[in-house]
Amino acid sequence: MTNTQQVEPTVRGSLHLLEAGRGAIRMEEVYDTDIEDLWSAITDPDRLGRWFAIVEGDLRVGGMIFARFISTDEGPGRIDVCEAPHRLKVTMKPGASDEAEIVVVLTSEGEKTRLAIEDRRLTRENLSDYGAGWQVHLEDLASFLAEREQGDWQARWRQLRPVYARLSMEPLGE
Repeated sequence: MTNTQQVEPTVRGSLHLLEAGRGAIRMEEVYDTDIEDLWSAITDPDRLGRWFAIVEGDLRVGGMIFARFISTDEGPGRIDVCEAPHRLKVTMKPGASDEAEIVVVLTSEGEKTRLAIEDRRLTRENLSDYGAGWQVHLEDLASFLAEREQGDWQARWRQLRPVYARLSMEPLGE
């Protein structure tokens, strides 16, 4: 007799409730690279386009950008904070009803670097989509940094989304 039960994927993120019914996704990962290399991977358009999004526009604080994500989402953004190599804050779809704020903080841990990311102001309805998406993006970042082939983004997202959907239905912490 074979066991056909599927193992539930490991969730790397947490979901949180913010003001006015909005939510946030938080994730932390430690990467086997120094802070300068990780900063470059998340801010250099050539490197960013290989694992996350094609970004064009005015790449400076206050500058407007346009991002086309591997996940097929796209939209305008504004760079609010860029404190190399530690902190980046971008507002996606500024002024729109679905405006979101992405904050990334990098911290050296010896020869490795911790990346903490929070995607804020999401509706409760889209927390599961974004939670699964961010996890796949951070897995792709790990593959990119290790020079390994990235997996099938959509297949992995479909695998993770039901788990995040169940999480989003539970009471969310603050």
